[in-house]
This record gives sequence, structure tokens and C-alpha cells, in this order.
Amino acid sequence: MLYSASPLIIVLFLIGITIVSYLFGSVNFAIVWTRVFLHDDIRKYGSGNAGMTNVLRTVGKGAAALTLLGDIAKGVLSVLVARLVFTLLIPDPFFCVLAEYLAAFGALMGHLFPLYYGFKGGKGVAVSAGAMLMLAPWVFLCCLGVFLLAVLITRYVSLGSILSAVAYPVFIFLFGFFWMPHPYWVLETACAAVLGIIVIAMHHENIGRLIHGNERKIGEKKEK
Repeated sequence: MLYSASPLIIVLFLIGITIVSYLFGSVNFAIVWTRVFLHDDIRKYGSGNAGMTNVLRTVGKGAAALTLLGDIAKGVLSVLVARLVFTLLIPDPFFCVLAEYLAAFGALMGHLFPLYYGFKGGKGVAVSAGAMLMLAPWVFLCCLGVFLLAVLITRYVSLGSILSAVAYPVFIFLFGFFWMPHPYWVLETACAAVLGIIVIAMHHENIGRLIHGNERKIGEKKEK
């Protein structure tokens, strides 16, 4: 146990966790499974996005399900590794929380800008959901509810993703300050806001299409 580790050692561990999570996040399962099933790059098809929704529309439900599970697993495992490392070696509560969010950030950035695929990846919804599941399970359930409700009402997956990203830091604040108070709610709210803003920013094209009324809905065929 390195509980009394110097600030330099702690910083190096934090950087290391972020880098490892980035490398893990860089494994893009949309690209992997599309190459298995379609023998081609998913980024050449549909929206050009290396994510689950484009895989669903282009390849099918099986490949999309595998992509979703893989992307969620990246977020889960990145946070889990950070939690185990800091709990065992530097069990300071503040740095444990910070390490977990840096792991989530690293995995998200790896998914968005994958080292192995020319820095062109997906939009980070599933990997963020996996990280959220580990970071704050109750918040994950609330955001999942927001996502499902939005998609069921509007049939826009992108809108559900955007609204759940907006809801993420809001629910983190509500749980941390009101419902389940803890001393690190400011840190968690700030980190959640950063992750949410990144996911929303990656949906800028979808936002434009939603505004102009030409975003595709679930089950809607692409116009020729």
C-alpha cells in the first residue's frame, strides 16, 4: 500500500490510469465487428460513425449487440481497474474518485479518437454508459430512463443520447448534494459535466439535423 505516496507518485499513477484507459478505449468494437461480419470499415457506410447505431443500420442486430456490449465493457473495466489500483495502492478517497473519473475520461477519449484506427471513432455514448454504471449506478438508471423515454416518445436515438448526457451531471449533483450526500459531490459533478459536454459536442451534426428536421428515426429508411 502506497497510502503515504508522494504527490509525484500519485500524479504518475493518475496519468498511468488515464493512458491505460485511453489505450483500452481505443479498441473500437464497431470497427472490429463490422470487419468480422461485413469485411469492411463501418466508417464507409451510413452516417460514417463508428458506433452501435450505425452498425445496427448497416450490419444488423447481432453485430450491433456485440458492439454495444463491447463498448459498455470498456467503460466498466476502465473504471474497475482504476478503482482496484487506487483502493489497493493509494486508498485516499479523493484520489480514488479522481482516478475513476480520469479512467472514464481516458476510455471516452480513446473511443472518440482511437489510436489504432486513425483517431476517428464513435460518439462515446455506450462507453460513457459503462463508466457511469460503475461510477454511480443509481444515476446510470436515471439517465437510462431519460434515454429510453426520449427514444420511445421521439424515436430519435441521438436525442435520447443528448438528453441523457445533459441529465448526467444534473443527477450526480442531485444525488451527491441532496439524496445521498457525500463530500466529493463537487468533484463528481464537475467531472460528470465534462464527460457530458464531450458527448454532446460529438453529437453536433445530429443536433443540426434535429433542428432542421432531417435526423433519421429508429426504423426509418434512408432516402435515396
